[in-house]
Amino acid sequence: MTDIDVAELQRRLAAFAAARDWGQYHTPKNLAAALSVEASELLEIFQWLTPEQSAGIMEDSESAHRVADEVADVLAYLLQFCEVLGIDPTAALVAKLERNETRFPLPSAAEPPDRHSSE
Repeated sequence: MTDIDVAELQRRLAAFAAARDWGQYHTPKNLAAALSVEASELLEIFQWLTPEQSAGIMEDSESAHRVADEVADVLAYLLQFCEVLGIDPTAALVAKLERNETRFPLPSAAEPPDRHSSE
C-alpha cells in the first residue's frame, strides 16, 4: 500500500488530463463508458478461468501485472468520474456501507439465518 490519498490521486489524474487537454472528453457519459470498458477488460482476464484458477491469478507475474493494470484503469476512471460530478468517493462508500448495514442486519441468535426456503 502507498501513503497517497484519494484526493491526491484525483489531483494527479486531473493534472495529467489537463496537460494533454483531455478535459473536453471527460464528460460524465464518456467517463462512465470508459469505466465500463475497463471493468470489462478486467473481467475478460477471468472470463474462462475456473474458480480455482481465478483465486490463484496473482501467483503468475504476467497475469498479476495484467490484473493490476486493469484495476488501476478502473480506479482511475472512477476517480475522474467522481471528480467531474463532485462526488466524494470515500463518503459515498461510507454512506452505502451504512445503508447496507441497516438493510442487511446480522441475524440474531434467536433467528436462524434464512435458508431460502420455499415457505
